[in-house]
Order: sequence, then structure tokens, then C-alpha cells
Amino acid sequence: MKLLRVGTAGSERPALLDAEGTLRDLSGIVADIDGQLLADDTALGRIRAAADAGELPALDETGLRIGPPLAGVGKIVCIGLNYHDHARETGAEPPAEPVIFFKAADTVVGPYDTVLVPRESTKTDWEVELAIVIGRTARYLGSHEEALAHVGGYAISHDVSEREFQLERGGTWDKGKNCETFNPLGPWLVTADEVPDPQALGLRLWVNGELKQNGTTAEQIFGVAEVVRYVSQFMTLYPGDVINTGTPAGVALGEPEPQPFLRAGDVVELEIDGLGRQRQAFKDA
Repeated sequence: MKLLRVGTAGSERPALLDAEGTLRDLSGIVADIDGQLLADDTALGRIRAAADAGELPALDETGLRIGPPLAGVGKIVCIGLNYHDHARETGAEPPAEPVIFFKAADTVVGPYDTVLVPRESTKTDWEVELAIVIGRTARYLGSHEEALAHVGGYAISHDVSEREFQLERGGTWDKGKNCETFNPLGPWLVTADEVPDPQALGLRLWVNGELKQNGTTAEQIFGVAEVVRYVSQFMTLYPGDVINTGTPAGVALGEPEPQPFLRAGDVVELEIDGLGRQRQAFKDA
């Protein structure tokens, strides 16, 4: 299923995108798209049954904002340097174990919302990423099969980054990762059953119409199953937690001088096979 949330920011309601591309209202069946829903097989079954029976009313899409597809995001765990080609372009040694950092849940915005270039920013960068959405509580998972069984779904995540803040201002990466609006998510949360092989997804990103990233999750150093298994050794993952799994080659940081970092007025579009497409206009904070 393709689950999403529509409406003004802070007042979104749950919806479903059916096989014909029509938006269907879920507010009569579930309260929201969140971790509680993803952990409730009975509620998910009610949605499937209503969709199959043609019982879900269509939504008028005119002027309808698409918000983040997940309410009540818990934590956003991010995996750095997780593509062989991205490590090569930045001159970094591929890590022996996954690099973990965090983004705050309040960085999440909708897939078409405006993204703000931080004040004093000179190196705001783009990163298309596959996001894992956890569907079952995960602790000390012992195998890749067990890890995949704890995945509720997948979405597109735009891990916007400010590279000077991240790499040149001391301390951890967090200063360059947690600026306001720095994690557009969506448009859909696609349930795991619709993504039989998360290591066979193409990822693409354009800046002002120019293709910048054109990669595949097959290039991941640590695949989806290993990422979930590994992270569960260090923290408990709960339904509604998100894991950003890294970005392929093609970021501004990896280009020769003068590196084309983002400025107000730029437009970024990104897509992942089967997960939809995003578009953000950038403006000054």
C-alpha cells in the first residue's frame, strides 16, 4: 500500500493512493499514519480490505498539500558514507562499521514544502536517500531475515546537509544536519510488501533540472537488513522510527571547485523507484 497524509501543516489526515492513482480518504478507518498503525496488523488489514472493496471515498486533490507520510516520527537514525561510489567521490575510506548520526524529528517536512537555506550558510548540499520506517519494536536482532521482518515500509528522504556546519565547525556532524526543514519525507510510505528487494532501487536527484545523482541501492556498503540489525544492537528501534540509509555519488561536496552548493531560488527534485517523487524550492531562512 501507498500511505500518505494530506492537508495543511499540523492538520494532515490519512490517505491512500490506489492502483489507479486516485487519492482515497482513510480518516473514517484510522486516525493517522503513524508507528501505532504500522504495528497494528489488524488496522492495516482493515485498510486493505476497504481499498479492495472500493469503499474508500476519493479526495479532491485540487490545491491539496501532501505532508510527511508519517506522523509522530520517533527518532531519525542516519547512516553516513554508506555508498561505495559516494565514499570514492569524497575521498573517504569506506567505513568498517556503519557510521551513525541523528537528525531531530522536527526537521521533517512534506515532500513539496519549502526548504530553508540557513543563515550564514555557504555549503548547503543535497542527498537523496532511501528511508526505512520501522514497523515493529526491534532489540538485538540476530539475522537479516529478522531485521527485514521489523521493517514497516519505505519512503524517500532528502537528507539536506550544511557541509561547513557539518565538517568545519568542530564537534559532531549534528550542526550541519539539524537545520529547520532539512528532512523532506515522502510523498508516500510504501509498505514493505511492495518493496521485495530494497537493494534494487534506483535513486535520482536533479538540481534546477540538471541530473546530479543517479545511483542504486545495490551500491550500499551496508544493506537495509544489515543496517536494521546493526542499529538494533545499540538502541531500541520503535514503530515510527526512521532510518536514513545514506546517499549515492553526485553531491555538491564531491564536485570540483567551485562546488555548486544550493542557494535561495534553486529547485531540487528527487525520486526513488516505486516510492514517488519530491520537489522543493529553496529560500533563505
